Amino acid sequence: MKTNYEPKPLFIERMKLLLGKEFEDYWRKIQENPLRSIRVNTLKISPEELKKKLENKGWKIKQLFKENPEIMIIESDLEPGELGRSLEYLLGYYYVQEISSMMPVLVLNPKPNETILDLCASPGSKTTQIAAKMKNTGTLIANDFKLGRIKILSSNLERCGVMNTIITKSLGESLCKKMKNEKFEIDKILVDTSCSGEGTIKSTPKTLQMWNIKGIFSFSKIQKNLLEKAVELLKPNGEIVYSTCTHAPEENEEVIDFILKKFDNIKIEKIFLPLKTREGIIKWQEKEYLKDVKNSLRIYPQDNNTEGFFIAKLKKVK
Repeated sequence: MKTNYEPKPLFIERMKLLLGKEFEDYWRKIQENPLRSIRVNTLKISPEELKKKLENKGWKIKQLFKENPEIMIIESDLEPGELGRSLEYLLGYYYVQEISSMMPVLVLNPKPNETILDLCASPGSKTTQIAAKMKNTGTLIANDFKLGRIKILSSNLERCGVMNTIITKSLGESLCKKMKNEKFEIDKILVDTSCSGEGTIKSTPKTLQMWNIKGIFSFSKIQKNLLEKAVELLKPNGEIVYSTCTHAPEENEEVIDFILKKFDNIKIEKIFLPLKTREGIIKWQEKEYLKDVKNSLRIYPQDNNTEGFFIAKLKKVK
């Protein structure tokens, strides 16, 4: 292993149950160094212009997806920390962001002049991505509940030239209740919620040490409550993207299953992404979920050499 952190037996047992024969491929892949990926901030510069600038510095750049030229891999060997201290970074021309972390906003598909709520916004990777897709128009509400995290969020928004965003400091559930009472019209909501982080082991091996089954059950309760309040706020025909960076079904499919059973005006939509993905699972241990939960998707490290992610898209029907 590239780290001294040893996985707990229960974590291994659960991942083997999830992946079966693929577990060895998964385990091998998370030992490899993560890709150096960036997202071009199109509010300030085009992908073509930035690519040229970085190549003039001697960086080797690879664009993975034809439809998303803003997503780039830096293939050159850089000095430690160089990505985050280059002039281009400081000028806000790009955001250092893991590839799978960019996918929820592609699913959300923000449009100019919409009203969008980013419920768990800090540090701002997805907030700045949403603002770029909105072309700095409309209204983007970026919420977090800790002052320290809001300072980081504010700094990133400023560096990236984001001008259409209101920052709020509140617990997500409380904010949704307040906005519902005030009859806010929200077109789209991103609920990229806190989670147990099982998908981040590749870049943050310490997750293995912090992993705890009680934490998974605790997060699951919080996530269900948060998503429930977001659904209640959403206007008819509005859309929610729910995402986590964990593999735990209790925090993923179980949360979506809970929402689909609670609300008869919510449907889960199919998702298409440029990465290799797997459909959501509908059976985990002794639990069975609704068939439609298959429309959610999983991103695994062994499929794309990325971190792990879970994404589901919900729509409120009239």
